[in-house]
Amino acid sequence: MHNRFYEVMVETQFSAAHALRRYQGQGESLHGHNWRIQVFVRGAQLDENHILIDFQAVRRATEEVMEYLDHKHLNEVPPFDQELNPSTENIAAFVFRQVAARINTDRCQVSLVRAWETPATMAAYGVG
Repeated sequence: MHNRFYEVMVETQFSAAHALRRYQGQGESLHGHNWRIQVFVRGAQLDENHILIDFQAVRRATEEVMEYLDHKHLNEVPPFDQELNPSTENIAAFVFRQVAARINTDRCQVSLVRAWETPATMAAYGVG
């Protein structure tokens, strides 16, 4: 039996710098990216208007998180200011948790966040 679902995606961007702690490579030095963030929201049922969730609700929640990160040195921004490395994987997980806290309902939830640090490299965090 296949689980059927609806899924919507909103894409946003932010620019920030980071340096990977305890990393042996180019990423250890301070450098920046124009991050592209994709937030996917999934649910099994549409609402009375036949939509899963308003795209603008997802966009507003995501942009609140982007404002928190935009044009920052991520190593100085909680939760990345202590031991948590501001890796692409951890940025995806952070955005996932922050957006989910703002929009998850019984009917639909954030299912995946993709964080692209370049057009060819990305990391994702989601629920399976």
